Amino acid sequence: MKHEYDVVFTPIEDGWFLARVPELPGAVTEGQTLDEARENIREAVELLLQSYRENARKDAPGEAIWEQLIVEVPAA
Repeated sequence: MKHEYDVVFTPIEDGWFLARVPELPGAVTEGQTLDEARENIREAVELLLQSYRENARKDAPGEAIWEQLIVEVPAA
């Protein structure tokens, strides 16, 4: 399944970059270079979404019905 997120890269002290995904609270990381920040935010988002899915399935009652929802969000 493909998801698209906007990532905000902000230069911080000592030449490092802060990377965050505004749509996903908790998806925040940094990198010494912009490329490293890109790699780190991709991994952070993957791990965060995996954790959300696992927790949702664990917390759902046994009779819960699961479906996929596809939503088109216009680009800013």
